[in-house]
Amino acid sequence: MSGAPIVVHRAAGTGGRRVTIRARTAGLARNDDDVVEFLRRAGLPDAGDMLDDPRWVQWQGGHPHEYGTTSRQLP
Repeated sequence: MSGAPIVVHRAAGTGGRRVTIRARTAGLARNDDDVVEFLRRAGLPDAGDMLDDPRWVQWQGGHPHEYGTTSRQLP
């Protein structure tokens, strides 16, 4: 298992993915911009480059950058 401080959990049935930062819920992301905003609020202003770095972000269940909706956003 990854020791990454940021976890993007599996997609919810209604769409979106819960995001936790150091085991604390940051919110429900519906796209990459939401994740980046949660990280900015946590003090990581240049977080966009972290999304594909497994040292920082662990994507659980499903593919990275997919949020359980019909669209897919790539970095």
